[in-house]
Amino acid sequence: MANWKYIAPLALGIALAGCSKKAPEELPPQPADTTTTTGGQDDRSGISDEIVPGSQRDFEQFTRGQDTIYFDTDRYNIDSEDAARLQRQAQWLARYPDKRLTVEGHADERGTRDYNLALGERRANAAKNYLVSLGVQASRIRTVSYGKERPVALGSNESAWAQNRRAVTVTVD
Repeated sequence: MANWKYIAPLALGIALAGCSKKAPEELPPQPADTTTTTGGQDDRSGISDEIVPGSQRDFEQFTRGQDTIYFDTDRYNIDSEDAARLQRQAQWLARYPDKRLTVEGHADERGTRDYNLALGERRANAAKNYLVSLGVQASRIRTVSYGKERPVALGSNESAWAQNRRAVTVTVD
């Protein structure tokens, strides 16, 4: 009778050897050129690089990328720099009176989950209330708190924490 403890591994090795991959005979072609046409459309994808009025890209361009306001530790007050950013956002919203938005409140990693969710909510509401004081209808603005769950900067230092204490305005399509 054959000794199966020696034959089984040998059979498995032979079976796996037959499955080895062969090197391709020819390399794939080089990637296609990704330049855009003068009409503002990508040659390959058909996606336009033009900014659509009323879109998130339009909002970001109009506000010069100032869709985010920052807060001091354990604070949710609007300072003069925040006010200037929110005023610019309100100007854009005045141009598009049917546009709705969400203000996302965030916190740094320090503190409990519940504390940071509450702090993120106060930050989002502070931004919303300021926009409302500038004439934006409250019904157009939704708030959400992510607490410390969605950091933009990783690290346990003041630089990372300062970037994560924020409220971000996002347009809703």
